[in-house]
Amino acid sequence: MAESGDYRIFTSYSPNSTPEHPGEPWTRFVCISDTHSSLSAKLPPGDVLIHAGDLTSWGTLDKLQETIEWIKSLPYKLKVIIAGNHDWCLDSGCKSSQSKWGLPDAEVDAAQKLIRSNSMRDSGLIYLEHEAVDITTSNGTKWKIYGSPAAPLYVDGAFQYATKSEAKLEWSKIPSDVEILITHTPPFAIHDTTRHGKNAGCKFLVDRIRQLSGLRLHVFGHIHEAHGASALVLGKNPETPSNTSSESMETIFVNAAYYHRSPPVIIDLKKRDL
Repeated sequence: MAESGDYRIFTSYSPNSTPEHPGEPWTRFVCISDTHSSLSAKLPPGDVLIHAGDLTSWGTLDKLQETIEWIKSLPYKLKVIIAGNHDWCLDSGCKSSQSKWGLPDAEVDAAQKLIRSNSMRDSGLIYLEHEAVDITTSNGTKWKIYGSPAAPLYVDGAFQYATKSEAKLEWSKIPSDVEILITHTPPFAIHDTTRHGKNAGCKFLVDRIRQLSGLRLHVFGHIHEAHGASALVLGKNPETPSNTSSESMETIFVNAAYYHRSPPVIIDLKKRDL
């Protein structure tokens, strides 16, 4: 466990004995990603579930529906999710009318209708696709969340960008007052190291994060083997994040990839003005 006056980070714990909730005025975020159609994750109790994309393995509507129904059934008041590069049926750019490799237009339209349906909203499930939402937890704490499924181009996949200009445009959409950020891609050099020793995250995302003075938590996935969490302050050089600066400026970075059966990451946060 790592902790400070306004956060606690749990990346390793017994699934049969999860850390005790610190109570009001704290919010417990349970973070997962890259479940890839697996519905067997044992999830600890919490206030808000965050899923950072790759809900499915092959992006088909039937597998998406299975995963969404599973998430809908989970006992969290709020469940905030995004898509990932495997979730083709949610990307309008992957329609057959847009790409020769695409899915039938009707399947993509049905996926969007499903994930944004009233029944999903009524269950507390919120899907974000390049958009923000203000949530209020059961104890009245408010958080501003932004979610994006975008990631740098890597073979064929959904929601990918290929150029510097596309990357800059994508991350410019993040509101300046966001507190919780959910992306599928990691930021560059932060829990993004592949099994080949390469950094697979996005430098342009780091550039934008350095401008977000109120960002408390960034949850992502995509690079399965880089699961973990750190509280960092990004310095002037985006390639050299520091964990030695003032804790009042720290952001918690979480690679919540579950695909290798890593435990869900638990993050307890308290507003800094409380």
